[in-house]
Amino acid sequence: MGVLESFDIDVSGTVTGFFSNGLNQAIGQVALARFVNNQGLEKVGETMFDATSNSGIAEVVVPASPGLGSVAAGFLEMSNVDLANEFTSMIIAQRGFQANAKTITTSDQMLQELMNLKR
Repeated sequence: MGVLESFDIDVSGTVTGFFSNGLNQAIGQVALARFVNNQGLEKVGETMFDATSNSGIAEVVVPASPGLGSVAAGFLEMSNVDLANEFTSMIIAQRGFQANAKTITTSDQMLQELMNLKR
């Protein structure tokens, strides 16, 4: 008997499990879907799409098949991040920082004037 300690995914999408008893075994396969018309897919989430009559029926194949990509384990896929949303958030944070910095500068100037009036 062994407990799954770790796993690895190769370029063909095969998931290999490494067990505590020293056994290494294929435990799964990542599949890719090919559509006749990718533009016909319906967006149902941030990074999820659904087949429609315009896209055609999904042809499920293994990675690295002719005309498809391969699996690259350990990399962050760009579709996981909405760059427009992240840039907008960054700009909002920058504007907030600038406004706070301006407030502090104005407060310092007012305190300086107050100190000058007291003298």
